[in-house]
Amino acid sequence: MDMVMKLGSSSAVVIFTKSSCCISHTIETLIRSFGANPTVYELDTHPNGKKMEKALIELGCQPSVPAIFIGKELVGGANEIMSLNVRGKLKQLLIRANAIWV
Repeated sequence: MDMVMKLGSSSAVVIFTKSSCCISHTIETLIRSFGANPTVYELDTHPNGKKMEKALIELGCQPSVPAIFIGKELVGGANEIMSLNVRGKLKQLLIRANAIWV
């Protein structure tokens, strides 16, 4: 779990994903559309991917991917990101995290 938290706080936006997950791709595309450049860890290709996936599940991510950290905080998965976007709060969160500038 420590590894996931450390990686999650290593950049303004961090996405844990799997290369075959279309929802993860959609979330990454949405975040990039605001001008953010997220750090992406693909668990199915990462050497410690299985341990990281287990840690994400222990942190409450169900399903384990996508898991998104913004501003060194675990925001959650696709549902949380889409909800923030629909309510117009995702952009504000990205700005506060210094992931984008206006």
